[in-house]
Amino acid sequence: MKKGSCLTIIAILLCCITSDVFAQQRYLISGSVIDTDGNALAGATVVIKGTTSGSITNLDGRYSFQYTGQGEVTLAASFVGYSPQEKILQLGSDSEIEADFSLAFDALGLDELIVTGVANANSKLESSVSITTLTPASFAQTAPRTTAEIFRTIPGIRSEASGGDGNTNISVRGVPISAGGAKYLQLQEDGLPVFLFGDIAFATSDIFMRVDQTIGRIEAIRGGPAATQATNSPAGIINFISKTGVVQGGSISTTLGLDYNTTRTDFEYGGPAGDGLNFHIGGFFRSGEGPRRTGYTAQRGGQLKANLTKNFESGYARLYFKHLNDRTPAYMPMPIQVTGTNADPTYENAGGLDATRDAPHSVFLSSNFGIGSNGQRRRINVSDGMHPKSQSFGAEFVFDLGDGWSVENRGRFANNSGRFVAPFPSAFGTTEDMMTTIGDALERDLTGATLTYAHDGTPYTNELSQVIHLFDTELKDFSNIVNDFKLSRSFEKVTLSAGYYRALQTINMAWLWNSYLMEVEGDNAGLVDITLADGTTISESGQFAYGVPVWGNCCQVEYNSNHDLSAPYFAVNLRPTDNLNIDGSVRFDKGRVRGVGSGGVEGELDVNNDGVISPIEENVAVVDQAQKNPVNFEYDYVSYSFGANLKLSDKQAVFSRLSRGASAKADRAIFPSSPYLFLGNPKDVIDQFELGFKQRFNTGGLFITGFYANTTEEGGFEATTQQVIENDYRALGVELEGSFRFGDFDIRGAFTYTDAEITSGDNEGNTPRRQPNLLYSLISSYRFAGNSTIGLSMIGQTDAHAQDSNELVIPGYSMVNGFVDIGLTQGLSLSLSANNLFDTFGITESEEGSITEGQVNYLRVRSVTGRSVTASVRYSF
Repeated sequence: MKKGSCLTIIAILLCCITSDVFAQQRYLISGSVIDTDGNALAGATVVIKGTTSGSITNLDGRYSFQYTGQGEVTLAASFVGYSPQEKILQLGSDSEIEADFSLAFDALGLDELIVTGVANANSKLESSVSITTLTPASFAQTAPRTTAEIFRTIPGIRSEASGGDGNTNISVRGVPISAGGAKYLQLQEDGLPVFLFGDIAFATSDIFMRVDQTIGRIEAIRGGPAATQATNSPAGIINFISKTGVVQGGSISTTLGLDYNTTRTDFEYGGPAGDGLNFHIGGFFRSGEGPRRTGYTAQRGGQLKANLTKNFESGYARLYFKHLNDRTPAYMPMPIQVTGTNADPTYENAGGLDATRDAPHSVFLSSNFGIGSNGQRRRINVSDGMHPKSQSFGAEFVFDLGDGWSVENRGRFANNSGRFVAPFPSAFGTTEDMMTTIGDALERDLTGATLTYAHDGTPYTNELSQVIHLFDTELKDFSNIVNDFKLSRSFEKVTLSAGYYRALQTINMAWLWNSYLMEVEGDNAGLVDITLADGTTISESGQFAYGVPVWGNCCQVEYNSNHDLSAPYFAVNLRPTDNLNIDGSVRFDKGRVRGVGSGGVEGELDVNNDGVISPIEENVAVVDQAQKNPVNFEYDYVSYSFGANLKLSDKQAVFSRLSRGASAKADRAIFPSSPYLFLGNPKDVIDQFELGFKQRFNTGGLFITGFYANTTEEGGFEATTQQVIENDYRALGVELEGSFRFGDFDIRGAFTYTDAEITSGDNEGNTPRRQPNLLYSLISSYRFAGNSTIGLSMIGQTDAHAQDSNELVIPGYSMVNGFVDIGLTQGLSLSLSANNLFDTFGITESEEGSITEGQVNYLRVRSVTGRSVTASVRYSF
């Protein structure tokens, strides 16, 4: 080709490009967003659909942004608690465009599209599921200190939020907490599970996730199609959905404890980055003792999250990242004394320990020395507490392929590890009884023994003492890889979907527990040494055993397994009329588990390498690496769900659903002893039925769902009780969620009534342990001075039984939280939050199931944490 011809072609191309650029004009789009009463909505999002161009309204409800384009575009306005609204704009010769919006109140977000636990996105009003959406603004009104405390406002969810920032027992609609954790409920981040199993001992999913300002909203689905849209989630899914920077903006806040030691800074920023890109980055860092007295800095660390999205005309692709390295204390059950009767007990603090403010932590128990799982000498810091370390990388894409076809894929790799360290009172009572317990365990005669404080050698004469088992657990490798692919084809009234889910979960942990004798005091309890009548001291710095002889040295073990899961699934959605939606789905889960487990061995060992066998070294429990017991089992199960939703009008609908799902066991299918004992069928099955009604009013909304759940459960091991728990259960109940607004006054509530029963075994006919008949939350707020809010919330439950034997009653309780948020200037606010305002004592669990009437009984229980008050300053921009 000649040079002149090339220049001509280039000139023509340049003319085409520049003509297209000059054809696009730069526009200033502005306006206001108000509610139907004429009140300005500050913080509403206004964006041109399919782009990253938009803005957020200011305190006066005004917005403005610049946009370069041409032709016809759709401008969408949205605000939490209101129905979204769209307007068509014609981009002509006028460079300034004014577009105002008036949004109708929609307290329950019935017009919001839901993406969690459903095969195809629909609005809440048109979906046959029970789902709750929480925003940062809504859950901040309950002054939560941990992620688990947020869950308490979700109907149907029982979250025993008393263990700290993780290790939470969570159940749904009377489905039992059989051994701990959240066995039947899956916790997700952006549509993928944090862990594939929700009840791994000492490594529950909530330990490895944190709520900060990067969260855009939380979607919580109970029952319904959750069983077919995720693995091991028959009772529900709670999905934490991140902000993606659709519109530009961010915030920085710092929180200080006013009556306890904590400092936390949160930050986030996001927005368009040009060429169809938008990003979001944020996280937090903190330091402090925490809301209970531990004697040291127990909260240390933070989190960083980021994502980058590329938008196309037919969809988007997104990359994201999370780095978590945080330490928080794990609060175990604590000593308490009880009098009265099983039916009418009186709970009181024991010794000098305050059950709502103290913890079995102490500066005098700051480290743990012993033998590691590979035979090495090791010393760890007890202040590590729950120490999750996670680095995850993920990618997702969603595209409309045309002709009714669409595809989506989500994948993530997470490198997880860490540690769980917590002092657990394995026995508590009079000092005389504790000496008997220790003597029997060590097979020593402690008659005439004397006791002294380990830190200063002064005589110990306290009436009460406790045996501490230090739960020193190495979380060596908990990495996972998850991918979920789905292809859909939509016809006029039918949508078909097929997907394939694949996941690999590693569980590699070692239990390296030791035993101590401690006084029953709060605020740095002292450790106690034991000296025999002949002058021989049989403990060192309060430690009387390497291992846990009081429990038969059960628990020096290592478990290393790989769980390979695959699940094809299929779904169909029918719309025979505009008001009727029918859906069905089925899932085929298959799991293969391979690995090894090592139990413990006991014997004489010079642990400190000083060349002398001291009394504590005469019988040392260590992991027996010569013993490699194979972990080798497989399982499979089929889940299905069928539902229908009939929209009676634009304001009300009814729905029903029938489903069957299952949850597989991981480490709890193995009894950690020597040799390892496989407990049998590694899956538990739930059959469910639900019937619901949704109603929108001009001033609010109401969501009522009746439910039935039948659980067929196999055995699972619980570390704290040293028992294998195996029962079947039935639960029948109703959950109610409502939200209403009267002028500047808002009120919303969630109530769940459950009639649950054990249907097999020795306790047949009894109520499952810790299951109250009624759970409730009530949140009220009042907006004043335009941009300020004050409110109170009440969260509680009725009586329950401590254990399945239904002897000892756990009294019901109500705790009140309060907050006030003052808007100082544009973007700057000051808030005050009080959790458990009246310092309520409320028991969530008890290790013992009965007491003896007519005497003082010594129990170990876990209570909600007492009052804590924080102040925060936040700047949004």
